[in-house]
Amino acid sequence: MRKYFGGIVASCTLGLALSATAYAGQPYPDRPVQLVIPFSPGDTDRMLRPITEKMGQYMGQPLVMNYKPGAGGGIGAAFTAGAAPDGYTLVGSSPGSLVVVPLANKEVAYTTDSFAPVAGISLGGMMIVAPSKSRYKTLADVVADAKARPDAIAYGTSGAMGISHLLGELFASEAKITLRHIPFKGSTPAVTALLGGHTDIAVSAVGPAQAHIDAGGLRPLAVFSDKRLVAYPDVPTVRELGYDVGSPTIYGLMAPKDTPPQVIDALYQAARKVVAEHGAEVEKTLATLGAEVSVMDPKEYGAYLQQQRALFSRGVGLIRE
Repeated sequence: MRKYFGGIVASCTLGLALSATAYAGQPYPDRPVQLVIPFSPGDTDRMLRPITEKMGQYMGQPLVMNYKPGAGGGIGAAFTAGAAPDGYTLVGSSPGSLVVVPLANKEVAYTTDSFAPVAGISLGGMMIVAPSKSRYKTLADVVADAKARPDAIAYGTSGAMGISHLLGELFASEAKITLRHIPFKGSTPAVTALLGGHTDIAVSAVGPAQAHIDAGGLRPLAVFSDKRLVAYPDVPTVRELGYDVGSPTIYGLMAPKDTPPQVIDALYQAARKVVAEHGAEVEKTLATLGAEVSVMDPKEYGAYLQQQRALFSRGVGLIRE
């Protein structure tokens, strides 16, 4: 299984009393930590919960999820960016709200640089899917048809200017084809519309598509990641099919900018120890979502988000052309 453990080994010994980490003369944390989820209950919290729910065991205080949906995740992210940098308000999300929203909407009150990376948590994929009864058996079939019938193939996504839309346009640009974008209010409605014959293909998060793939209603054609997903080892990546669009979707934790390094480290070490001591359980839970463990340290997670910013800046540019 693909993991970013940041040096975790099975016999990991932290040698650190996390609950006693000093901050401004006080132990951190001395009260519950608010974990803002910038979406309604669904994929994002499910991707984080297997690790964040157990972090409190090593910190002495729980991480309590607080849902603040709206504006594609922008409301919750902006709330966190404006919070006190004391380690008691975090945001848990994917690059959608952390990177894409400020790129797509210059009026939002934050950028990726408004946050301090804490940790990557889990890796979930985005994939191109088609109905099992479709004539599209492979991604090559889609490309061939799109070249024969420009702008005729309708593809559904979770919404305009979201990750799925940007990935769809980046793929189309690489393949030198034109697809017709149909936005929906989330991946689940996009998958429902695909099953109902209202679109030809969809770019979807794995979670909403997984049950339909397993039941035989949908066929995965390719995944947007740098390696094949453990849950779908027979499904190729878009990149290995010849299109240079690789984008693993890593869900993680961010704190407001200027949060003290010792607080960031306490949080990261707690996530790290959850994986070291409960790895098999966490892996099993995430596998039900088609996801994988992906614990990255603050530096690694920050570098990943900068890569995402470069990738999606290109996607936004394509749409605005």
